[in-house]
Amino acid sequence: MRTFEAYDGARVLVLGGSGFIGRWVASVLASKGAKVIVVARDVARTKSLLAEDGARCEVRAYDLARRGELAALLDVLRPAVVFNLVGYGVDPSERDEALAVRLNSELVAELAEAVKPDSHWRGQALVHVGSALEFGTMDGNFTDPWACAPTTLYGRTKLEGSRNLREISVRRGLKAFTARLFTVYGPGEHNSRLVPTLLAASRESAPIPLTAGLQRRDFTFVSDVAHGLLRLALTHDPVPERAFNFATGSLTPVRQFVETAARVFGIERERLQFGALPTRAEEMSHDPVSISALERRLNWKPSTTIEQGLTETLAFERRNGRM
Repeated sequence: MRTFEAYDGARVLVLGGSGFIGRWVASVLASKGAKVIVVARDVARTKSLLAEDGARCEVRAYDLARRGELAALLDVLRPAVVFNLVGYGVDPSERDEALAVRLNSELVAELAEAVKPDSHWRGQALVHVGSALEFGTMDGNFTDPWACAPTTLYGRTKLEGSRNLREISVRRGLKAFTARLFTVYGPGEHNSRLVPTLLAASRESAPIPLTAGLQRRDFTFVSDVAHGLLRLALTHDPVPERAFNFATGSLTPVRQFVETAARVFGIERERLQFGALPTRAEEMSHDPVSISALERRLNWKPSTTIEQGLTETLAFERRNGRM
């Protein structure tokens, strides 16, 4: 049986499908023959983004900040599997605490309560995407997915959501889990992030202010993330821990990542002003991330190199007339 054959004709719901990673998940699902329904507040923008990827998806307008909307949606659609990529607080401008609690925590609880397993679907009923920021100030390799000490609003509320999922899915016997992502990069990132900043700078000639870049990150290409999430959703057995680390298992200094991007994007090295910006207080410091649970589950791990991922990102931008 081909790896993704089970998705052909399956009804799949993607929440947060207009976001960076959600859009990729929706597009890959569509390429595997799934009947993809994407939920978004801005239907026109979401359709435009998916069209860039050549993805055929149904897009529906729902405001998931409103209580009761999600349960009604699930009753109507009855999807085989739900991918939840809703998140509030990654963008520095997103600082509404009530909305963070609603979308990152309460919504996950409602989802875990409302999902109805499909008797014809053998895989997971719900894949929830979490964040490395749930670990916060913890160090080590994060072998224990529940040893967490988040320090940010986003990290705290995402951890609440993951805990809600764990408690409710165990009680209901629901096959569901949290996939905690680390530093994901690739086409479609928010303009304020590192790769889009460097892409924009490649079209100019001014110096590029950067942090010292000494912090090490587990950089994972977004296509690997999307394909890996689809693989995880196809696994049959419940996940005892109800959470996975999703990463490459290797750390790269940010400075090295930037230097590779500069080479791929055609940026002169002398324009890179390392140390011109302060390192953020919430930056994590840890050992290489343990992905042993992911590898045991799938006999697979993300394998796209940083140079390959950045080259694919540049090619995507060129195809869409932005470079």
